[in-house]
Amino acid sequence: MSDFNRDSFSLKGQVAIVTGGARGLGKFYTTALSLYGADVMVVSRTQNGWDEIRQVVEKNGQRVGFFQQDVTAPGAADQIIAATLKEFDHFDILVNNAGVIIRNDVLDYKDEDWQKVIDINLNATYYLSHAAAKVLTKQKHGKIINIGSMLSYRAGKYIFPYTASKHAVLGLTRAYADALAKDNVQVNGLAPGYISTDMTKALQEDPVRGPEIAAHIPSGDWGVPADLMGPMIFLASHASDYVTGVMVPVDGGYLLR
Repeated sequence: MSDFNRDSFSLKGQVAIVTGGARGLGKFYTTALSLYGADVMVVSRTQNGWDEIRQVVEKNGQRVGFFQQDVTAPGAADQIIAATLKEFDHFDILVNNAGVIIRNDVLDYKDEDWQKVIDINLNATYYLSHAAAKVLTKQKHGKIINIGSMLSYRAGKYIFPYTASKHAVLGLTRAYADALAKDNVQVNGLAPGYISTDMTKALQEDPVRGPEIAAHIPSGDWGVPADLMGPMIFLASHASDYVTGVMVPVDGGYLLR
């Protein structure tokens, strides 16, 4: 970026792909991207949340497309890219958000659960990044944003594949950033801290873990989904054109302790 101005954060005229973009934190990424001017292709395994997110994106004045696809299926990455190009003619931003977490005790952890988590959290991220890179490098611009976690940095004694996959996503982000920098494609990550959502409500209300987590956060407060939207726009926009290979923690300082 040669100059900084009010348009540096604008995504007008750009197209973003968001896996898992209709539910959970993904719907907030989709909302933020459309609010700043991007059209969005939402990719998800089911159609849950499609009507709601369509209304949000269209209210923001943008187009939204939908592609129902299991990101772990053979050939899924190429199909997602092809569907996006058919719908929008181009794309500029890929957000690898789809993910899963399965908890169990160390001695009881099942091989099939390990494989499921690795396939969704790591392998799908790799294959879709690979397919996207073939397009983004030709057009000599683009952004890949991988969703990490506090478990990209810390251990998780009941979520072994999740921890392994999110550590690996950090490494994958760095490797892709190095490889694609020459083609003006920036690859970064976003690592949400403990964010208050319906999925984390039980953890917040846990009489032991809830207070433990809050006490570990310097501010003492869990985050809210809106806290992730600004960093997402920064990483997706021209404002971050000289930023690549980093995982941005949005954690209220959790990792400081």
